[in-house]
Amino acid sequence: MVASSLKKQLSPVLQEGFVIKRSVFQSCLELYPMKEWDLMMAKINKLNRFVKKNNDFIRRFTAGVKVVEVDAAGRVLIPKDLCVFAGIEKEVVLSSAVNIIEIWDKKKYEAVIEDATSDFAGLAEEVMGNFDLDE
Repeated sequence: MVASSLKKQLSPVLQEGFVIKRSVFQSCLELYPMKEWDLMMAKINKLNRFVKKNNDFIRRFTAGVKVVEVDAAGRVLIPKDLCVFAGIEKEVVLSSAVNIIEIWDKKKYEAVIEDATSDFAGLAEEVMGNFDLDE
C-alpha cells in the first residue's frame, strides 16, 4: 500500500505506470516512474550489443523487470520472484532515491541504515566534499 502522502506526490506520474526491478547494488527493489525508465533505457540502448560485456550487463540489469501500476486503492502488486530476491517478508519501506523509489524489507532496510550510519560522515565528505554547491 502506497501511503496517501506519497501517492499525492506521485499523482503526476501515476497514470503512466512504473517499472519495478532488482537493485544492482543492494537486496532491494527499484521502482522507476515510466518516464525515468524510458530515460534509462535510452542510455542503455546506446550500448553496442556486439560487445559481450554490454550484452551481459543489459541482460542482468533488465532481469526480472516488470511493469506495475498503482491500483485505485493505492496498492502496488510486487511479483513473487522480486519479493524473494529482496527478501521481503511482511513489512516494507519505500525510500526515495532521488528519481526512483527503493522498496525494502523493513528489517533489511533498518540493518543497512544502521550499518551505514557509523561511517556516514566520512562517506558524505568523500562524495560531497569536493562538490561545488554553487554549480
